Amino acid sequence: LFYFILFYFILFYFILFYFILFYFLYVRLNLRNFQLPHSQISLVPNEGLQVSISNAFAELDGNWRVKLRFLRQRGSFNLKLSHVYIKTILKLGRDASGKPTVDISACSTSISNVRVRFSGKLSWLYNLFRRTIESKLKKNLEGKVCGSLSSSVRRFLQPYLQTVPVTAKIDTTVGIDYSLTAPPVATAQFLNADLKGECFSLAQHTAIPFTPPALAFPPDHSRMVYFGVSSYFFNTASFAYHTAGALVFEITDSMIPKDIEFRLNTSTFAAFLPQLDEMYPNMPMKFRLSTPSAPFLSIGPDGVSLQPVVDIQAYAIYPNGSLAPLFLLSLTGNVSATADVRSGRMVGSLALGRMKLTLKHSDVGTGTFKVKMMQSIMNIVASSVLLPRLNERLGKGFPLPLPAQVQLSDLLVQFHENFLLFGANVHYQPRQGR
Repeated sequence: LFYFILFYFILFYFILFYFILFYFLYVRLNLRNFQLPHSQISLVPNEGLQVSISNAFAELDGNWRVKLRFLRQRGSFNLKLSHVYIKTILKLGRDASGKPTVDISACSTSISNVRVRFSGKLSWLYNLFRRTIESKLKKNLEGKVCGSLSSSVRRFLQPYLQTVPVTAKIDTTVGIDYSLTAPPVATAQFLNADLKGECFSLAQHTAIPFTPPALAFPPDHSRMVYFGVSSYFFNTASFAYHTAGALVFEITDSMIPKDIEFRLNTSTFAAFLPQLDEMYPNMPMKFRLSTPSAPFLSIGPDGVSLQPVVDIQAYAIYPNGSLAPLFLLSLTGNVSATADVRSGRMVGSLALGRMKLTLKHSDVGTGTFKVKMMQSIMNIVASSVLLPRLNERLGKGFPLPLPAQVQLSDLLVQFHENFLLFGANVHYQPRQGR
C-alpha cells in the first residue's frame, strides 16, 4: 500500500508539473553571456554565401512565476547552452529596381548541451525533471533558431542591403545608374556583381550610342573587395554632360590671374591679328569654349588619356555688353588623367600635354592671322584658367555604391585594358549609440 500511495503521489506531482510548466509558468530571460568563438562566411558556387557558427555558447538567467488560484510561487533559474552549431545559406538576388536582395535558402541547427538549474520554493520539483526539461528545451530551441534567423534576415539584413544606392546625383546636371544588371553570382573564389555603371543627364535620359567593353579582372586576392570602373563609365559621363550642354566654358579677363602679363583684350591680340586695333580698338574680349562632340577617354596599362577637341570662339565686348564675333579656333591636345578614392568617392585630376591650335574661321580677315604665335597664350589660358576649373570639379568626385556605415581602407589602384581596378579592405562602422 505504501508503494502504491507513493507511486500515485509521484504521478500526481508529475502531472501537476507539466500542467504548470506548459500552461501557467511565466518566465523572464536575461542574457548574461554569449560567445561566438568560431564563425565563418564562405562562398557556395551558384548559390551565394554560407554562414557557419560553431561551438557557440550562451548563458541566461531568468525568473519564473506560477500564478494559479490555489498556487502562487516564483523563483529563478539558470540556463546554459554549449556546443551550438548553426549553418545557413544566404541566397543573393536582385529586385526590379536593381537593388540586391537576400534570403535564407537552407538552414540547420544543432545544440549539443543544454543545462538548466531552478531555484525557489518549487525548485526541487522542477529539478526532479531537469533532464526532461533540458531535452524539450533543446528540441524547441533547435526548431526555432532557423525561424528566428529568417526573420532577422528579412528584418535587418535585407533593409541594410537596400541602403546600397541604385542611382546617385553627381551634381545638378548628371546622375549615375549603379543598378545590378543581373543577380550576384558566387564562384569558388569570388562573389561577382555586375553593375550598370552608366551616367545620364538628369534633364533628359538619352540612350547611350555605344556599348561597354568586357572586363577581365586579374587573379588578385590581396584585398577584400575589387571594383572595376570601365572607360564606358567615364565616357557616358562625358556624353551626358555634352548632351546637357554643360561642356561650355566662358573665359573673361577677370578670370585671368593678375600675375600673368597679358590681358584678354583686343590690344593684346592685335599682335597676332593687327586689324583688331582698327576694327575694335582697346576692347575687352571673351572666349567661349565648347566641344563639337563628347570627348572620350581611353584606359590602358600605362594610364588614362584623352585627346579632346575644343572650339574656341573669340568675341569683342562692346560697352553695352553686346558681342562681336572675331574668330573661331580649334584646339586639340593630349591630356592624361589620374584617379583615386577618397571618403567613398572616386576622384581624379587632369594634366595637359602637347596642344595644337588651328584657325577654323575668322570674321576679321585671315591674311595676317598668326596662329602659331597665339599658341603660347592659349597654353597659358588652358593651364591657368580652364584646367584648374576642371580639376576642381573632378576633385569633388563620383560617389561609389557603398552600403551605409561602410568604409574603405588599404586602397589599391591599377590600370588595365579598358578599365581601372580599385581594391580595398572593408570596415563596418556602426552609428554611435547603436
